[in-house]
Amino acid sequence: MSYQVLARKWRPRSFREMVGQTHVLKALINALDNERLHHAYLFTGTRGVGKTTIARILAKCLNCETGISSTPCGTCSVCREIDEGRFVDLIEVDAASRTKVEDTRELLENVQYAPSRGRYKVYLIDEVHMLSTHSFNALLKTLEEPPPHVKFLLATTDPQKLPVTILSRCLQFALKNMPPERVVAHLQQVLAAESIPFEDDALWLLGRAADGSMRDAMSLTDQAIAFGEGKVLAADVRAMLGTLDHGQVYDVLQALLEGDGRAVLDAVRHLAEQGPDWSGVLAELLNVLHRVAIAQVLPDAVDNGQGDRERVLTLAQSLPAEDVQYYYQLGLVGRRDLPLAPDPRHGFEMVLLRMLAFRPAGAAIPERPALKMTGASPATADSDQRPVAAAVPRPAAPAPLPAPAAAPAPEAAPAPVPAAPASSNTTPVEEPVDLPWEEPASVAVKAAPAPAPAPAPVEAVAAPVASQALPTPQVEATPEATVIAELPADTSGDDLDGDEEPPPAEDYYEVGLDDYLDSLGEPAAEEIAAAPAPAVQPATGLAADWLALFPELKLGGLTASIAANCTLVALDGDHWHLHLDPAQSALFNANQQRRLNDALNQQQGRTITLQVTIQTPEQETPAQAAARRRAERQRQAEQSIQDDPLIRQMMQQFAATVRAGTIEPVDTQA
Repeated sequence: MSYQVLARKWRPRSFREMVGQTHVLKALINALDNERLHHAYLFTGTRGVGKTTIARILAKCLNCETGISSTPCGTCSVCREIDEGRFVDLIEVDAASRTKVEDTRELLENVQYAPSRGRYKVYLIDEVHMLSTHSFNALLKTLEEPPPHVKFLLATTDPQKLPVTILSRCLQFALKNMPPERVVAHLQQVLAAESIPFEDDALWLLGRAADGSMRDAMSLTDQAIAFGEGKVLAADVRAMLGTLDHGQVYDVLQALLEGDGRAVLDAVRHLAEQGPDWSGVLAELLNVLHRVAIAQVLPDAVDNGQGDRERVLTLAQSLPAEDVQYYYQLGLVGRRDLPLAPDPRHGFEMVLLRMLAFRPAGAAIPERPALKMTGASPATADSDQRPVAAAVPRPAAPAPLPAPAAAPAPEAAPAPVPAAPASSNTTPVEEPVDLPWEEPASVAVKAAPAPAPAPAPVEAVAAPVASQALPTPQVEATPEATVIAELPADTSGDDLDGDEEPPPAEDYYEVGLDDYLDSLGEPAAEEIAAAPAPAVQPATGLAADWLALFPELKLGGLTASIAANCTLVALDGDHWHLHLDPAQSALFNANQQRRLNDALNQQQGRTITLQVTIQTPEQETPAQAAARRRAERQRQAEQSIQDDPLIRQMMQQFAATVRAGTIEPVDTQA
C-alpha cells in the first residue's frame, strides 16, 4: 500500500474531528439538527484552514443514508464514497481551471435533473473567485432560486473579488487562522498516534512556520519526519526551515539588560553564523519586546504562542518598563533605516549599540522611585554624579536679605523633610514635598573658584554701586526644609563632579539676549493679546545691571535660558546673589550653576562666588524684558496695519478683514 501523507490521512471526516472553527461548526450543526438549511453556503479563509473539508462533511450530513443530521454514520455507502471522492451527486468544480462562461453553462444544464443516489445534488465550487464576470452572471439566477434538490457550496481564499450579487445570495462563513497553540496540540496528537518521537520545541517551530494553516503544518511535519529520519527534533526542524534560534534573541536582550557591549557583539556574531535576514531578526526582537511590555502590564495576557511564556515573564521582571519602551522605539526606527546601512549586519549592530549608548540613566536598577526634586531636573541631572549635600532643615534664622520682599508664605507650611542618607554610589533623594511656587525653595550653590583666564580685565558691572555694597546675603530660614548644594572649593582632580571636568572655555559662544529669544519664534498675536501683563517692576539698580551684563556672558543652550530668567538681587564684593524664576527651575542643576559661574568669572576676570535662589523675581529678568519688547513691537505692527489708509479702504469697500495671527513685525531687533 502506498504511503498517504499526513494531511490526507488525518483529514477530518466529521464535525467532531474538526480542530477549531467552532463559530462555523456551531451554526452548521444547529442548522442540520433543526433542518433549517440554506441553498448556498460560502466558506472563506486562508489556505489550509478547512474550507473544502467542512464542505465535504456538510455534503455527507445532507446525504447520509441514516438521515439529515450533524453526525453522519461514516459507514454507509454514501459516506464512504464521499470520503473516497467518488460520490456521483457531489460535483466538485475547480473554478480556477473552468473560468469560461461556457463551462458554467455546461455545469448548470444538469442542475434541473434529480440526484442519482443521494438526497441532494451538491455543487462544491472551489476558488470561486476565479470565475469570470460572465460566469458569475450566468450563475446568478440559478444560485438565487435553485431547484429544491440542489445545494451550492462555494469556497474561496479571496472573497473581496466576489461580486456583491453573489455574496448576497449565500450564507457566509469566515474561517479563522489556526493559532500556534492549536496547531501544536494537534501535531502532538497526530505524532503520538503515529508513534513518531518529537520535541515540543520542534512542534512550536512548525506551528509558527505554518502561519495559521493546519494543512501547511501537516505538510511541514511530513518534511521534518523525512529530514530527521523518523524523528521530529528541534535542531533538525530549525535547519530545515532555516529559521532563527529564538533563544539567541533572548541572549541579545540579556546582554542589553546587563549593559555588556562585548556580550552584545558576541550574540550578533553567533547570529551571523546562521546567515539570517537581519530585518527579520530585528522584527523578532521587537516581537519579544512587545510581549515583555504586555507581561509588565498584565502577565496573564501573555500567550504561549511561541513556547517561551516563562522566559518572557522572567525578562519582564528584570527589564525596566521604560527600557522596554525605549528599546522598542529604537528598534522600529532602526528597522526602517536598515536598508540604508552599507551592510545589513552593521546596521543591526548599530541599532543594538544605540540601545546601549542611549539607555535611560540608572536602567540597570529594575525598580526606581520617581524623583520629585526642587530646583533640579531628574532628566538633566547626571546619574553617576556625587551628592553635593544632603537636604537638612534650617535650625536658625540669619538676617534676612535686603532684597525685595518675597511672596507671602502659605497658611500651612509642610513639615521639615528629613535628610536622605548619602551613599557613595547613589544620589540622595528627598521625600516629595509639594510647595507652591510662591514659597521660595532656596537652592544656594557656592561655586568653586576657577582658574582666571588671560583676557584683559573688564570693568565690573557693580563698580558704580560699590558704596552700596550689601552684606553677604543670607537666606531667611523657613519652617520647611531647604535644599543646599555646595560645590567644593577645589575644582581640580576628581572632587568636582565625579570624573567630570569643568567645561572648557570653547564650549561657550557669544549670544545676545534678543538673538536667543528670537530663536524661540515670534509669539502669535492672539497669544500676546491673551498673555497677562507681567507682575514685575521695571528693572532698576542691580536688576538693570544684570540686563546689560547678560549679552556679554557668551552663554548658549540651557545655561543661557537659566541666566535669561534670573535677576541680580544682591552684591557684596565677589559674592553675587541671583533669583531664578521657579517656572525655569526644571532646567537648573549643578552643571548649569557651574557653567554660569564660569561665564561670570571669564567676563569679570576674577573669581565670583555665586548663590542662586529659586524665587519669583520682583524685577524684570532679561527674558521678560525681551518678551515685553517683542510684544510691544507686535502691537505696533498690528496698529500700523490697522492705521494704513489702503487697508482701511479695502475693509470699507470690500468688507475685508485682517486675519489674526498673520501680522509679524518687519524689524525683529529690539
